[in-house]
Amino acid sequence: MSKTLIIAEKPSVANDIAKSLGGFTKHDEYFESEEYVLSSAVGHLLEIAVPEEYDVKRGKWSFAHLPMIPPYFALNPIAKTESRLKVLNKLIKRKDVTALINACDAGREGELIFRLIAQNAKAKQPVKRLWLQSMTPSAIRDGFAQLRSDEEMLPLADAARCRSEADWLIGINGTRAMTAFNSKEGGFYLTTVGRVQTPTLSIVVERDEKIKKFVPRDYWEVRAEFVCAAGVYEGRWLDTGFKKDENDPEKRAERLWSKAAADSIALACKGKPGIVSEESKPTTSMAPALFDLTSLQREANGRFGFSAKNTLGLAQALYEKHKVLTYPRTDSRHLPEDYLPTVKSTLEVVKQNPNYHQFAKQILDKGWVKPNKRIFDNTKISDHFAIIPTGIAPKGLSEPEQKLYDLVTRRFMAVFFPAAEFQVTTRFTEVSGHQFKTEGKVMTNPGWLAVYGKDTTDDKEGGGNLVPVAKGEKVHTDKVNANGLVTKPPARYTEATLLSAMEGAGKLVDSDELRDAMAGKGLGTPATRAAIIEGLLTEKYLIREGRELMSTAKASQLMTLLRGLGVSELTAPELTGEWEHKLSQMEKGRISREEFMREIAQMTQIIVKRAKEYNNDTIPGEYATLETPCPNCSGVVKENYRRFACTKCEFSMTKTPGSRQFEIAEVEELLKNRTIGPLQGFRSKMGRPFAAILRIARDEDINNFKLEFDFGQNDEEGEDGEGVDFSGQTPLGPCPKCNAGVYEMGLAYVCEHSVAKPKTCDFRSGRIILQQEILPEQMAKLLNEGKTDLLPGFISQRTRRPFKAFLVRGKDGKISFEFEPRKEKPAAKGKAAAAAPEGAEGQADEAAVVKKPAAKKAAATKTAATKATATKATTAKKAPAKKAAAKKAVTTE
Repeated sequence: MSKTLIIAEKPSVANDIAKSLGGFTKHDEYFESEEYVLSSAVGHLLEIAVPEEYDVKRGKWSFAHLPMIPPYFALNPIAKTESRLKVLNKLIKRKDVTALINACDAGREGELIFRLIAQNAKAKQPVKRLWLQSMTPSAIRDGFAQLRSDEEMLPLADAARCRSEADWLIGINGTRAMTAFNSKEGGFYLTTVGRVQTPTLSIVVERDEKIKKFVPRDYWEVRAEFVCAAGVYEGRWLDTGFKKDENDPEKRAERLWSKAAADSIALACKGKPGIVSEESKPTTSMAPALFDLTSLQREANGRFGFSAKNTLGLAQALYEKHKVLTYPRTDSRHLPEDYLPTVKSTLEVVKQNPNYHQFAKQILDKGWVKPNKRIFDNTKISDHFAIIPTGIAPKGLSEPEQKLYDLVTRRFMAVFFPAAEFQVTTRFTEVSGHQFKTEGKVMTNPGWLAVYGKDTTDDKEGGGNLVPVAKGEKVHTDKVNANGLVTKPPARYTEATLLSAMEGAGKLVDSDELRDAMAGKGLGTPATRAAIIEGLLTEKYLIREGRELMSTAKASQLMTLLRGLGVSELTAPELTGEWEHKLSQMEKGRISREEFMREIAQMTQIIVKRAKEYNNDTIPGEYATLETPCPNCSGVVKENYRRFACTKCEFSMTKTPGSRQFEIAEVEELLKNRTIGPLQGFRSKMGRPFAAILRIARDEDINNFKLEFDFGQNDEEGEDGEGVDFSGQTPLGPCPKCNAGVYEMGLAYVCEHSVAKPKTCDFRSGRIILQQEILPEQMAKLLNEGKTDLLPGFISQRTRRPFKAFLVRGKDGKISFEFEPRKEKPAAKGKAAAAAPEGAEGQADEAAVVKKPAAKKAAATKTAATKATATKATTAKKAPAKKAAAKKAVTTE
């Protein structure tokens, strides 16, 4: 009997399909029923790659091999998921499998995942598409009843392949071209660029440049207090003849740029009578539109500080695991026109929740769910509609999941409520020929704001109610103050505002109308923007400071290079936003795949051509002049594209030692103190990360100063090989092996007897352990109290994931990890629950996870691999490990 193979994107979705359709028997890697075989990928299983015959290995990157535009793209299995790919290949090739159903996520990435799997297996079977907006059992069954044809999905498949191949072409060629350019003078300075990543970065860099160049200006505002029979109100002076100045956006009607002018107005008005005129009119405020992913990410970042990545993860869990939200990776803020019955049934479920009962009941009782193009509009929906609750009541949500669910549910209810109504009063008070403006805004009907707890007793909205002034009454000007203020620079980007700028291809888009006009022309898609921001953070182009995103020196260097080379294709967000618009058009069948890829090939040629042809010694740009003088001659040190160089003598040093970009503040400290560190983020020639101290030392051969890495080896023998003299230094604590003093030395903490002559102890612990810096106060705590605070920044050598742990001192003098015990979970019947270190999953090479009874809550420990010294520009080798029953110990050298 012939069967149809269903391929889902993730195992959890396959489980849901099996439960919803029923009749399946579970096997090791798949389900099977009389009609179907059902299995899944685990996200992407294949990646496109250059064919072997066209590839050039990393150590040989040069302009000679660029541009790299292969005639076809090879597919390589992703190593960690290759076993799952083999399972799917085997199932596709079963003789009884005569048809395939693509049940991957309903979007561009889901389409690509399935298409690459089918291509790799050389599948010949006909294909149908399951398109799910919701993961409820009824939605899954409805989806199977309305499978889409393969022909219908071909435009989406073309767009998916084009996006992937375009990103590969621009990323590979751009990265290799910029790396080759930056490595001209030797070394290997990896410089990554991307089709969407780099224009996004330019948005942040441009904002930071404006902030850096900003010069604050003093201005004054005149405010007065007016007394009438009914009370007191305040007014602000304004120039009634003011006209907006396009060349000076800081000029405003209420601002005065001279203290003398402000003082003269205050003096002229104080104690004088005022004549009042006012206008009062009603106004309304409509509820904001339903959420798409980008607006949800912005709101969650602004309200809760959630990153875009975290919001997407939470929304995906609420959709896939809990099934309480519809598909989150959407760019639509509307619902289908035939969705009114579904909305009503969803509100019936929402009504059962006491937090939402009164609002959902009010919507249903008053019949507010009715045709409305602002909510129900098929023309504003491509493949997915807005994010709304499903007909399943939430259970067992975590606190962040509950916050996000509440955000979506209240927005869902608010959109059906009537507009909020206000009475807005604008009052002008004329005193001695000068006008003062006062505004009041009073809520008369909360409308949709009631969903958020607002009511008419809240008079703070927009300034509140104004005390009444009788007709013809002259008010008394009691106090008049000229308040000195200073203009402020533009605000730094947060994830919320950067998402908005990406959506508008570099323009901050706050209004729904402008957002609709820019639809499809932004940078990336709602589903990819979070990953783009995270990629920039990972590459150290951006850093987070609280909720703000700041560009690094590495980012500024890249923008200087691209602008200097004239590569506007990667620096103009609007230009790259057009590519995304064309992909969107391709999904609708309006642009061909061949046409788009020809344009991408041209873009690739331009990027490489500009980098190849540039012959000047330095890239033009705005460079810093350092405050700290040259260590050799006290001359002025200036920055250029590649180096920091003295303007009077031959002293200079690279801006990128060990492939790590200097920040200006770091260079100032280095020149001032002749040393800095330990600093992290350096990379050896093999690409491995290492930490080091940097010093500026005099080189007698050149009679000048030069930059050197210092790994501490030169201090170990001391002067004339007599050992190290620690006199004048205070020990951090007693050595856990011999009780002598432990001191800070270079990149290590060492026992004084370990560097003495003769050497009688071998205790040493690195200042950097798994990329976590161990500060002197923490080492003192470890030596004196036996345990550090909980340290959050360790990075697994195997999985590259962060984890947190304590460092503890063992009886044998060795330093070990100790993890927080996990919170207890109810034990399964007949079994004791196991305690495992929280955050230590996947840290097998860093932490031995020891199973223990829950009642003991014993923390697993493992000796920290703390060897931190290294030869110049290379990393240290791991010390040999000694296995024990409950510990895995590594000598701390």
